[in-house]
Amino acid sequence: MTSLSASLVRGAVTSPFKRPGRPGATLPTDRLTLPAAPATPGRLAAYRRICGFPETESGPLPLTYPHVLAFPLAMRLMTGRDFPLPVVGLVHTWIEISAHRPVQPDDPLELTLHAAGLTPHRRGTEVTMVTEARVGGELVWESRSGYLSRHAPKAETAAARVGEEAPKGEAGLKAEEAQAPALPALAEWRLPGDLGRRYGAVSGDRNPIHLHPLTARLFGFPRAIAHGMWTVARCLAEADRQAGALRAVRAEFRAPVLLPATVTYAADPAGNAFILRSASGNGNGRVHLTGAATRAL
Repeated sequence: MTSLSASLVRGAVTSPFKRPGRPGATLPTDRLTLPAAPATPGRLAAYRRICGFPETESGPLPLTYPHVLAFPLAMRLMTGRDFPLPVVGLVHTWIEISAHRPVQPDDPLELTLHAAGLTPHRRGTEVTMVTEARVGGELVWESRSGYLSRHAPKAETAAARVGEEAPKGEAGLKAEEAQAPALPALAEWRLPGDLGRRYGAVSGDRNPIHLHPLTARLFGFPRAIAHGMWTVARCLAEADRQAGALRAVRAEFRAPVLLPATVTYAADPAGNAFILRSASGNGNGRVHLTGAATRAL
């Protein structure tokens, strides 16, 4: 937790001096490592509880949990001087997770993380971060995540930039919702205003946008927003409960969840596709998350 706090401070200090979109930018080649260790029982139990996973001392780790354990590595790398993108304002856009075998709480996980590449994006530059978990040298779990640094591409005109950043309006939002899959609603969750603080205490991710309306407003949000990794974990906990354990998932973070909120979880009968929306009477609320999952063999 101390190292995470130090990384947040370092990110706030270094971000103003970084220029996203700089020609010839390269990523650090470091591979950061956390030494092999089993999960801490108390912290794991708290994580299961807040994300809705079964509160048990046995059974495999939640599919998302190694990502949480490796979060200090990601923060250390992304707030370093040689990382080309400012960490302030960096947006988590997608995540892919694969478990090559069930990972048990007492498995001594060695976690490594590195930056895999920079990709041009219509709204800026996206970096892919790769996390791997090994037990005795065997790769047992891995994830890839996309993080977007928003800036105007060099070739974009001022008029195009204005159009890109303009509010979508009611028609634009309806068109966006129409592209989401039509899935039956299976659960509705009421999310409290302090969810970001509670999840931050468990995960260590105390980004100010999640903690309080006042700190969230400093970054352009009217209220605190839920952690993206909480939303995907909560969906996976429900998917596990509805249709059995998962071994792989890809999730796209589509829009932040402003807290407090009421959201609806929907999924296909097999639980292989899921979606999280704002609750609404007609079932067409704002899409926050879409995902596709693969079941355990």
